[in-house]
Amino acid sequence: MTPHPQPAPKPAVDYRDVSIRLGENEIVHDLSLSVSEGGFLGVIGPNGSGKSTILRCLFRALSPSSGHVTVHGTDITATSLRDNARQVAALTQSSALSLDFTVAEVVATGRLPHIRLLRSATAADREICERAMIDAGVGGFGHRRFAELSGGESQRVLIARAFAQQTRVLVLDEPTNHLDVHHQFAVLEAARARGVTVIAALHDLNIAAQFCTELVVVSEGRIVCRGTPADVLTAGTITRWFGIGCHIVTHPRLHVPQIIFDEGTTR
Repeated sequence: MTPHPQPAPKPAVDYRDVSIRLGENEIVHDLSLSVSEGGFLGVIGPNGSGKSTILRCLFRALSPSSGHVTVHGTDITATSLRDNARQVAALTQSSALSLDFTVAEVVATGRLPHIRLLRSATAADREICERAMIDAGVGGFGHRRFAELSGGESQRVLIARAFAQQTRVLVLDEPTNHLDVHHQFAVLEAARARGVTVIAALHDLNIAAQFCTELVVVSEGRIVCRGTPADVLTAGTITRWFGIGCHIVTHPRLHVPQIIFDEGTTR
């Protein structure tokens, strides 16, 4: 007896014909993009290409002017902001806090989507926050004032807050900003180890090659190239879309492409 074919699993995240307009300008144009469950998608491209705008739709900071975005099969505009925050956690570029919170208090805000009205945080919530802080490399920071931290320390605290949200989709907009090399790798390794779907806008192409299962290149609000790091990170693609010459070598242990840039640009 011939078995019936199994239906293809629904993607964790699906953009369908999405356009995004800011004022009079259309920033993203008819974009379609699916991300599989547990995938680590890197969104790369030159400055001003629309990378952050694409991500902001996913956590409801922006609404598409046309098209649809779904998370695990549900149109995100059909859910409340609270319900969406139970599905999607985000580290944004504009996450600065001016209030005089301790680090523990900042990270604890990641639990708010899961705490019912008038209920206090439980021991389980506190344990989740402590684990998130350890994973983000700020395990001993709980008592410190957030406003007194360095840029890199603040970034890791905000990553811990996103981890504490315990969502199935994690959005990271330039997560390695302000971080030294050690913490760049440690934070992305911690994100990958969570086993959730990760979508990250990244500037460092070599780091993107090491952590991402798939890359998309965005230029002027459109996806112009997509595939594995080996498919995407070629000398021709980098020269065309980033305007700089380079040589591609293979990482001796990870067997992923790594880029040696030439002096000067092609533009």
